[in-house]
Amino acid sequence: MQVLRYFTEAGKDPLSSINFVKRISEIKNPDGSVVFRMEDVLVPELWSQVATDIIAQKYFRKAGIPKLLKKVKEKGVPSWLQASKADTEKLELLSEQDRCFSETDSRQLFHRLVGCWTYWGWKGNYFDTEDDARAFYDEITYILATQMSSPNSPQWFNTGINWAYGITGPSQGHYYVDFKTEELVPSCDAYTHPQPHACFIQSIKDDLVNEGGIMDLWVREARLFKYGSGTGTNFSDLRGSSEPLSGGGKSSGLMSFLKIGDRSAGAVKSGGTTRRAAKMVTLHLDHPDIDEYITWKVVEEQKVAALVAGSKLCNYHLNAIMKACYDEHPENDRFNKQLNKKLKAAVVEARKAEIPNNYIERVIQLAKLGFKSIEFLEYDID
Repeated sequence: MQVLRYFTEAGKDPLSSINFVKRISEIKNPDGSVVFRMEDVLVPELWSQVATDIIAQKYFRKAGIPKLLKKVKEKGVPSWLQASKADTEKLELLSEQDRCFSETDSRQLFHRLVGCWTYWGWKGNYFDTEDDARAFYDEITYILATQMSSPNSPQWFNTGINWAYGITGPSQGHYYVDFKTEELVPSCDAYTHPQPHACFIQSIKDDLVNEGGIMDLWVREARLFKYGSGTGTNFSDLRGSSEPLSGGGKSSGLMSFLKIGDRSAGAVKSGGTTRRAAKMVTLHLDHPDIDEYITWKVVEEQKVAALVAGSKLCNYHLNAIMKACYDEHPENDRFNKQLNKKLKAAVVEARKAEIPNNYIERVIQLAKLGFKSIEFLEYDID
């Protein structure tokens, strides 16, 4: 194909007309504690702080990039488009801590993505001439820098990691279509043919352990979540709770398995960053467990409210009981709930608040051992 230039000029840096500035990217929790901070983040001046935070926190590659690279000579590929890999001989001369670096410049990221796309296009004979390939590289680089267009998150996470830096990794069970044979083949490693797609719809069979079944779905979901993608499934084919099983007994029900999938998704941080897994769950209205499914989140929120309130009440009353022990004179039987009136009153109030009796007795025992206070973990709505 031929590629016409609209925003760039041949032989000229496509980003020469864009002013780049250094910024600080900092993300904090509601309590003010710092979740993430990166200084000297180089981005186009026209970018917002939000865009800066996203590229710095989520999309920059932060591990395993060799500080010294060399081109991988490949017959028929222009020198400017050849892949790179670690220059192991020169890296040996550096200390171990100085051998790697992190992406901090948006231009590194533009080059990683667009260079890889152009390389793939060249290998697939997409371009009529080398000038067309160069025009493609320059135009798309400018388009990304000016935010005229943007690929999905898995592209930012994964594309070009092998082409630009020679980073590889064990195969993760992904497949790709070989452009030469047009056949579906397994990837030999994680980044030569990475996972660049954002959203997947996956089927599920009413089977516990076989391929395409319930437990197999969690493995497939984890594979997608790991590299920044999301997934959705209709779970209507799974039988409801108490329905008979072929081997005897009764099913534990749809919801028990959904809770496993929910915890699995929450445990995997997509793309190796704080971007959480995106998971969609759907269910037909005529499923036996539809009522429980609809109220699932409501019940979970009620559990949160109970945890928050209960933990605060335990902390308050248990420390009040311990304090009451020491408010009595040491010559009196200060740990006796019948003789120490302040202790008796504190215990009565704790029982009114449904504080477990074994917790009450434990605190009194701790007081006998000399403890003056306890730290009872309080939960919050986060």
